[in-house]
Amino acid sequence: MKKIIFLGTGNAMVTKVFNTCFLIELPDGELFLTDAGGGNGILRQMELAGADYNKMHHMFITHAHTDHVMGAVWVIRKISSLINKNKYDGVFHIYCHDLVKDILLSMCEMMLKEKDYENIGENIIIHQVWDGQVLNLEQMEINVFDIYSTKAKQYGYQLRFTDDDTMLTCLGDEPYNDGCEEYAEGSDWLLSEAFCKYSDRDIFKPYEKHHSTCKEAAELAQKLHVKNLVLYHTEDKTIDTRKEAYASEARQYFSGKIFVPDDLEVIEL
Repeated sequence: MKKIIFLGTGNAMVTKVFNTCFLIELPDGELFLTDAGGGNGILRQMELAGADYNKMHHMFITHAHTDHVMGAVWVIRKISSLINKNKYDGVFHIYCHDLVKDILLSMCEMMLKEKDYENIGENIIIHQVWDGQVLNLEQMEINVFDIYSTKAKQYGYQLRFTDDDTMLTCLGDEPYNDGCEEYAEGSDWLLSEAFCKYSDRDIFKPYEKHHSTCKEAAELAQKLHVKNLVLYHTEDKTIDTRKEAYASEARQYFSGKIFVPDDLEVIEL
């Protein structure tokens, strides 16, 4: 059974939930991590999720904003520590664009112990990826694409599972650009940011922050003939009512299945 484990579901400034990042669990238990949040809270979320680092050999980082890349340093430190204790098998691969790679390497060089940093390039490999690249990993094929960010260079991906051709598209955390249509059209699963409800736009001002609402995400999913829509990267001021309220607004514009996950929620694909 394939699953998504949502380690975090919030935007950059949340305090009641963790920043948006998630694991994809494959049938054999292997884990594929996307982003890592903004600090060592990622280690707590991994622990609470019961995630086994020895099952995690691949990670994708969408962009270099603090709430996505800072936690990656802690993931590297954790895995490097396990490597140094002979408690990690295999190689840990990180995929990101050139700017993320440069920033991540600089942070690691400045912040990690020498013995941990020395594993980078040996047992921890940071791969620079580019727009249009195809990554052929065991059990899945990943098509990398530029989301045409208006703030900072950012990549999303279209993931196809090789056993059943199920397609999952991660759009990153900014409004959709029509240039991404070939990767998102007809997705079985579309992962989209929804900063807040459209009805709350005057309160949270998503457009000023280059984000969208449940309404736009739902309209997009309907337009692209998506089967399942996942809304995340949200505000947390309405956390007590978020799940039902977001889904209720989205249902007005999208006829497929809608998911508004909480932190640590697991969705079967």
